[in-house]
Amino acid sequence: MYAIGVDLGGTKTAAGVVSAAGDVLLTETIPTLNRAGGEAVLDATAALVSGLRERAAAEGISIGRVGIGSAGVIDAGRGVVVSATESIYGWSGTALTEGLAERLELAPEDVRAVNDVHAHALGEAWRGAAAGSASSLLVAFGTGVGGSLVLDGKPVLGHRYVGGHVGHFASPYAYHDGKPLPCVCGGAGHVEAVASGPAIHASYQRLGGAPEAVDTHAVFALAREGNAEAARAILAGAQAAGQALAGLINILDPAVVVVSGGLAAAGEAWWAPMKTALRRELLDPLIGVPVLPARLGSSAAIVGAAKLVLN
Repeated sequence: MYAIGVDLGGTKTAAGVVSAAGDVLLTETIPTLNRAGGEAVLDATAALVSGLRERAAAEGISIGRVGIGSAGVIDAGRGVVVSATESIYGWSGTALTEGLAERLELAPEDVRAVNDVHAHALGEAWRGAAAGSASSLLVAFGTGVGGSLVLDGKPVLGHRYVGGHVGHFASPYAYHDGKPLPCVCGGAGHVEAVASGPAIHASYQRLGGAPEAVDTHAVFALAREGNAEAARAILAGAQAAGQALAGLINILDPAVVVVSGGLAAAGEAWWAPMKTALRRELLDPLIGVPVLPARLGSSAAIVGAAKLVLN
């Protein structure tokens, strides 16, 4: 059995043909038409999937099921985008699975969708860093902060499908001059406001950093050169990430923790203070919990999305 997994994000949409064993055989990526509206995104995604089905058919592989990991809050029962940021204009309210099923001439039950971080976590739980574990917690630190708890091979989506928004609880690190830092969700003082990649860049600028450092990559480069403000910004973000992770571990007690996202790939400048802060906060019985870097890279959400329909 084979399926196509789709990773539908705000800037690009990737898809791949995945075997029942979790091997990715064929892939293709297109830019997401994020300013064109939900229907245009569905049209482009359907064309992407159709192209992969044709390539697979040429190799004797028939595919009749599609799983999607999508940006936004996804009602996995109805396959509808409940809410979304403006990273994809007009995405909120889109009938995701129904729209794709119609365009691909598939039965509605053969197309399923979840939030992209849940798909990412499911991929890592099935074939990645958490493979073989009964439970795993994945947290991604990148443009934002998101997560997913996978239990017995299924992501915990929440009663209203909002489960996994782990960047939106209070952090004592998310303050400057005694005031809580604004968060992209409209709140303030949240983990994401200090521990995401853009938050580290903003922290560097607040500390008086050079304006020519235009993004988080530049901040890490400056830290490697010995820049004190860059090092302080990274330290604060990493410590906030570690404390937040520890709090989640104390609450959820997962067998394995997987850390992903752009910051997880930034090396020891981030990992070392993050893990120190994490271990400092853990309850004694949890001191030995494995905390591992994600292993599947950009294919994780494709693999996890395909897993939705391979069962």
